[in-house]
Amino acid sequence: MQIGKHQLHNNIILAPMAGVTDRPFRELCRSQGAGLAVSEMLSSNPRVWNSKKSRLRMDYHGESGIRSVQIAGSEPKAMATAAQLCVQQGAQIVDINMGCPAKKVNKKKAGSALLPHPELVKAILESVVDAVDIPVTLKIRTGWDPESRNGLEIAQIAQQAGIQALAVHGRTRQCLYKGDAEYDTIKIIKENVTIPVIANGDITSVEKAKYVLEHTGADAIMIGRGAQGAPWIFNEINHYLTTGEHKSPMDKQDVTTLLLGHVEALHAFYGEVMGPRIARKHVGWYLQAQDQLGYFKRQFNAIDCPIEQLKTLEIYLNN
Repeated sequence: MQIGKHQLHNNIILAPMAGVTDRPFRELCRSQGAGLAVSEMLSSNPRVWNSKKSRLRMDYHGESGIRSVQIAGSEPKAMATAAQLCVQQGAQIVDINMGCPAKKVNKKKAGSALLPHPELVKAILESVVDAVDIPVTLKIRTGWDPESRNGLEIAQIAQQAGIQALAVHGRTRQCLYKGDAEYDTIKIIKENVTIPVIANGDITSVEKAKYVLEHTGADAIMIGRGAQGAPWIFNEINHYLTTGEHKSPMDKQDVTTLLLGHVEALHAFYGEVMGPRIARKHVGWYLQAQDQLGYFKRQFNAIDCPIEQLKTLEIYLNN
């Protein structure tokens, strides 16, 4: 799959997720076979750009792979300025968020709240595409609610505006993450546009990945929650799509090394205070199946010291 001049290694992409797809997680997922890893969204509001959270999200220099950065907002000029800032910081692709269902984002008429307003969508897309000389991509949902699925209309606007790839989550905003994702709308969109279409939603197994690609005809798939606590899913899907066979599970020592390395990378990236706090949710996802009653989770979440966190985790994993 190609986005502009960028050739992806494969067609399996890590979805942008606020509070999840930070630099350590993107690097990890790339090492585990993701063909592209999209960053957390950056607000187009310049008043928040100097916050520590935003500065960390804007740090792309030296990052491996193709650097795709997501921005969110509702004002065309502000979105264009945010895109230009991302390019200055090292972005190679700018992705526009029109799929986030979070209330705090939608209240600002951003994310999926833009979908009922095609003219504003058009203005934002054209403004951003004209502002930068790198590829611009878009992520949407199928519509605002099941009664007004206008994903095809938005997709055609995106193509006309110069968007170079479109990711579609198979739910409306009203659906949030409830129920099952539907892929028929993605199939219709793919059949009616010529730009690459990326299917997203509920892809948590190798069989589901193959089904979604075949059913929708999409050029690629995007993995979000399916990668939380299982970043090796990219290698597993790659292997299955290539060979038709299941990849042998990672052995215990490799999983231990990966998990400890991820936690250590979070400590280094966020520092001694925030690092251990961020690590807690990732460790909870990794160990969800083994620690169903949450005994270790409660013990781990009470630890603030990075060294003690790593030591406690290593003892648990080795025993």
